[in-house]
Amino acid sequence: MSNTLLKDIGLAFLRIAASSMMAVHGYGKLQMLINGADFADPIGIGSTPSLFLAVLAELVCPVLIIFGFKTRWAAIPTAITMAVAAFIAHGADPFQKKEMALVYLTIFVTIMLVGPGKYSVDKR
Repeated sequence: MSNTLLKDIGLAFLRIAASSMMAVHGYGKLQMLINGADFADPIGIGSTPSLFLAVLAELVCPVLIIFGFKTRWAAIPTAITMAVAAFIAHGADPFQKKEMALVYLTIFVTIMLVGPGKYSVDKR
């Protein structure tokens, strides 16, 4: 296998796996939004708008990323949401509490920088 092929397979795997796991979190937040559950307000815009933005960033954008559609743009809200989770919502918490948000932040910034790879709607 050529290095280019391996790189494209790796990017597709990273994009699909990370976004699938993120979408699970987003689906839970969608259920919270539908049921009117209370949510944190880490950036001071209100609980419901914060939850709505979290659903967009953790469910809608990852679905776009899975397909590789507008991938770099879709990775931005997800990365921002993970930065807010790590540095604001869990800013005072120990590293173990913010570690997962930092891992996702790293992954989605990487996707934003390198793009979706060959196996994506963006490249069709």
